Order: sequence, then C-alpha cells, then structure tokens
Amino acid sequence: MNALTSTGRERVDEMTKALNEYKDFLEVELIGKNGSDFIKRQKGQLKLDNSVIEEFLIHLIDKRILGGLPDFKLEVGPQTAFMSLAFTPTSLADLGAKPPVILKEKDADFALGKTIYFKFSSDSGFKASMTSEGKLVLAVLAAECKINLDKTMFQEAAGTASRLKQGCPMSRYYLLVEYLDMEPEDCRLTAIDNVFLLRHAKRLPFEKRTIYKEIKKQHDENPIDSNVIWKFTQEIQNFVSAIWYDPAKVLQQGSFI
Repeated sequence: MNALTSTGRERVDEMTKALNEYKDFLEVELIGKNGSDFIKRQKGQLKLDNSVIEEFLIHLIDKRILGGLPDFKLEVGPQTAFMSLAFTPTSLADLGAKPPVILKEKDADFALGKTIYFKFSSDSGFKASMTSEGKLVLAVLAAECKINLDKTMFQEAAGTASRLKQGCPMSRYYLLVEYLDMEPEDCRLTAIDNVFLLRHAKRLPFEKRTIYKEIKKQHDENPIDSNVIWKFTQEIQNFVSAIWYDPAKVLQQGSFI
C-alpha cells in the first residue's frame, strides 16, 4: 500500500505557511487596504482571490508528498471534466451515418484525471466521413474552491457531484471553502464526499466586508489551517492508493465492493 512520504507533512505545512502569506498580501493589503471600490466589488468575478487555492492544490500532486503516483501524464488542476456522453440520431436512417455524439462537461476548479481519446463509427473500418472522434478529461477526483459557501452554492455543487459520478462512478468530489455562509449540512445526503473548512470561520457580516481592519483581523485570527490541508492530502492519498474495483476478489471478500 502506497503512503504519504515521510517529508510530506512538513512540506504541506511549509506550503500552507506560504499560502497564508500570499493571501494576506493579496486580499488584505493589496485589495482590502489599497484596492479600488470596483476591485473590491468584482474581485470574485475577476478571480483575483478565488483562483489562489486552485493553483495551490496543483502542488499537492507531487511525488515528494504522495506515494503511488503513476509515471504516465495526469491532468492536474482546473479542467473541463467529463460528466456524460449521449448519442442523438435524428432518425433510423441516421444510424448509418457519422454517429452524433454529445458530450456533457463541467469546469472543475481542481481535477485529477486523464485525457481519454475516443472514436465512434457506423463503419467497421472507421471511414473518416462516418466516424466521430474527440477527447475528454476523465476526472477521477475533483474539487470546487470557494471563498464563501452559501446554500445555493452547496446545492449546485451537490448537483455537479452527482452528474460527475454518473460519468465516473468511482470518482470523488470535494468542496474546499474559506468562509461558511450557511448552516452546515450533512454532505452524506448528497454526492459530495466532504466539505473542508480551511479557516474554521464564518463569512464577515455585510457591513464589515470592505473594512480593512475587519478583513485583517479575520485573516490574523483565522489563517488557513495546515491540518485541514493535510486532511485533504490524506483523502487524495487514500484514493490514489486504493483499488477502486477488483471483480477477481468478489468471492474472496464476500461482497461486490
């Protein structure tokens, strides 16, 4: 069984320290203190702050932290992930033509997976005029990164997780959240595998969200917790190390899964 490297925890702690320093500079000093009203209002839409965690997570998929990573190229980071595939012939006669293939995909803030190439044809020789081909990113682990998580976002994420698992049933889906803007819910009632609260904090009240001293105080009192980052890293390691399904062991273990 592959395991986290002996220096993995130390490396994650160092990375989290650097992450906090960078986010304090960007969100507190650069935006909170010196940013224009426009930047403060639109920072989410402009992805000035909410892309930082996305970029950080890429560095967790590292052989210096995780054991058992394959030698072939993985797709890591923000991806347009596969959700489902359908054929949409317009009539019976259409079955003899190039198969009409519709891919349903969804942008993921962070994904771990592999590009899959496909060809479908109504001709056994795969004649070009009768063949549809393309590629998709099969995300076996995905995460959505949120500065604030409210009820609507949670419900949307639950729907995304469900659709993602229709296309890849063994996949995992997580939320990584800095500030909570809703009452906690039991995510086991959804297809979300877990919600990680990076700062152990609720969102600032509306009247305090643009006040520099309040933003700084919240960052100082509730930094991103390396213990939570480590928990997520352990989730990745457990998933990377696992045998997702082995039909040869069904009789031995006495169950299908």
